Amino acid sequence: MMIERDESSRTWPRLQRGDTVRIVSPASFPDEADVAALQVELESWGLSVERGAHVFDQWGYMAGRDLDRLDDLNAAFRDSRVRAIFTSRGGAGAYRIAEEIDFEAVRRDPKPLIGFSDISYLQMALWRECRLVTIHGAADGEEATASVRQLLMEDTPVTVTRDPQAYTAKIHVEGRATGLLIGGNLSSITHMVGAGLPSLDGGILLLEDKRDIGLGRIDRQITQLKRAGALDNLAGLALGLFTGFDDYEDRGWALVDVLKDHLEPLGIPVLGGLKIGHNGIGADGRPDQTCVKLGAPATIDTAAGTLTSG
Repeated sequence: MMIERDESSRTWPRLQRGDTVRIVSPASFPDEADVAALQVELESWGLSVERGAHVFDQWGYMAGRDLDRLDDLNAAFRDSRVRAIFTSRGGAGAYRIAEEIDFEAVRRDPKPLIGFSDISYLQMALWRECRLVTIHGAADGEEATASVRQLLMEDTPVTVTRDPQAYTAKIHVEGRATGLLIGGNLSSITHMVGAGLPSLDGGILLLEDKRDIGLGRIDRQITQLKRAGALDNLAGLALGLFTGFDDYEDRGWALVDVLKDHLEPLGIPVLGGLKIGHNGIGADGRPDQTCVKLGAPATIDTAAGTLTSG
């Protein structure tokens, strides 16, 4: 485990109308229409929106070469006019540049990085090196847009209420826990074991993912986190969406069996059923989720079925 260089979280001023934000692509390349829609949404908040020079570059499945993606990200952190950084999408490639972030620039001028999925690599590196508070999610969908705006521009926390119909609502260990909310995408977090995973001690670990192959991957990843000692001193666990596993079984076991087998013996509160992460669906049938602050104080209350963040 890496030792944190700072003891307290680095937060940032609330965004104000007229502030400048920048869209960058540190992972895979986005659709131009998606970036245009994001820009329109942010401008409707009264923000001035810029795009990184390499937002639409393509190099294989990534948004350009590593150095170009890194330059766009670091340029945004170094520019004092930029007050928040929105990632255009996740995908793949953020892990290749996470260790080369200009952490000193981040410490000089903290600003939020908004994203999830592959962006979890960047958020965890920023937490380890700078204790920077970031935002897990994207401004895509009614609830997602409302919650990320609330976290950026208002002084009130976001509360996520358990959806009893969500698959991970089946995983439930009674209790109440407070701590800093840390984590994000399970695959990204696991791949940082031995490669810069920060200490999770005392935190509430947020996990979400989607199915690309069978149950074995999830099983192996949680086992790796346990064997690395990453789960030894958690205050609690918050489970978001694990899309694609709802109807999936492997020789009589489903995802709920794997998660219960690993998580219940930890003896800490576990709250599932949170609409956070990949492929959540809103009331209008479009992709949606709730955005939350990573690195900020949070509370899970299994009796109330709530996670409060920010």
